[in-house]
Amino acid sequence: MTMFYIILLIVLGLLFLVAELVLLPGVSIGAILALVCYGSSIYLAFRDYGTVAGVVVILAILLLSLVATIISLRAKTWQRFSLKQRVDSSSMPSTPDQELQVGDRGMTLSRLSPMGTVEVGGKVYEAKSLTAYVDPRREVEVVGFENFSVIVKTVKDRHA
Repeated sequence: MTMFYIILLIVLGLLFLVAELVLLPGVSIGAILALVCYGSSIYLAFRDYGTVAGVVVILAILLLSLVATIISLRAKTWQRFSLKQRVDSSSMPSTPDQELQVGDRGMTLSRLSPMGTVEVGGKVYEAKSLTAYVDPRREVEVVGFENFSVIVKTVKDRHA
């Protein structure tokens, strides 16, 4: 019956080792449990079967662990569990400074106080006004860019 427990502990140790390598890398719970199982099986082998059996169990654990590690770390082994879909999109495909130029004109869609939305060239952008407030449906001109926002001023400000 002790031989059954030794083999069971070795198999459990291998499962915990593979779980540590593949499913829980860096957590160390699987590695600790694998070491506990391995240590228990080695202890039982030395205690119940003597030195020769203990050394055989140590060698078997080392060999099986090496094989399990190599198989687990091969790329194609766990490929069926991995995500195969690539994410090629982003939340904002291009920044306003790639689509607009300083001097382009558009219309405010919401009140800029000082942030709001504007429509320039048929596209809607988040905008920041140079002045404190700009009412909706006012003509504005692009004067710069800040992060993902367009900096605008009212057209009448240009003549002032």
